[in-house]
Amino acid sequence: MKFLKNIVELTVVLILVLSFTNTSHSSEKNYYKDLINDWSRIFPDKNRNAAGPKFFKYIIDKDVTYKDFIEYNKLYCAVSGSLIDPNSEPDFIFVYELETKKKICGSYYKCCIPCSCDIMKYSQVQKMKYKFKDGVEEFFVFTIKNPCNKKDFPSRVNKNYFCDGDKINDEQVFSINNRIVIGLLHNGKICKKDEIDFVKKHQITGRFCELRNTTPIDNLEAGMGDIFIKLAR
Repeated sequence: MKFLKNIVELTVVLILVLSFTNTSHSSEKNYYKDLINDWSRIFPDKNRNAAGPKFFKYIIDKDVTYKDFIEYNKLYCAVSGSLIDPNSEPDFIFVYELETKKKICGSYYKCCIPCSCDIMKYSQVQKMKYKFKDGVEEFFVFTIKNPCNKKDFPSRVNKNYFCDGDKINDEQVFSINNRIVIGLLHNGKICKKDEIDFVKKHQITGRFCELRNTTPIDNLEAGMGDIFIKLAR
């Protein structure tokens, strides 16, 4: 009887644990699923080339908490505009701040290795303040200068997503002082010397990126190639 009692008690405990686990999971937001479901609304013509800014605009316009904002911004590549696996690990990088020219370190979620090189060289970060459902927060965002008057605007990018004539299309993308916000630098802060050294000595952000960033645009074959670079340079 004692054995049977122990079995019953163990079964009850397992049921309670499973019930709690299922309840916890069901209350969590599926950020990736949200982006998939709204893909056609974000990209009506299905062209996401270099359209990270479209994702950022979609997210910042949602009525969300700061935590939600952070989680959504882990799931797309600011350079390519492609979705990122929810379990992906970011690269630790630094990017120059536009006004101060200081190196700002942080985490960047990318779809492929070359995108880290491209964003380090062709974007700059700016500090942004925004009011979310749970309060005002300040953070660093990647920005590029207004590309709308470029004669060599990349043909594989939907210009209407970015531009209204020579002006930035603020209905489609988010801008700060005539610069387009393309994504979020996670946990951005002024770099320490050892952090700068880490980035420069890293196999990817150091050695590989140095090679990529000195390669002529026409010879680039990996990543978005010349598409984002022509847009951002």
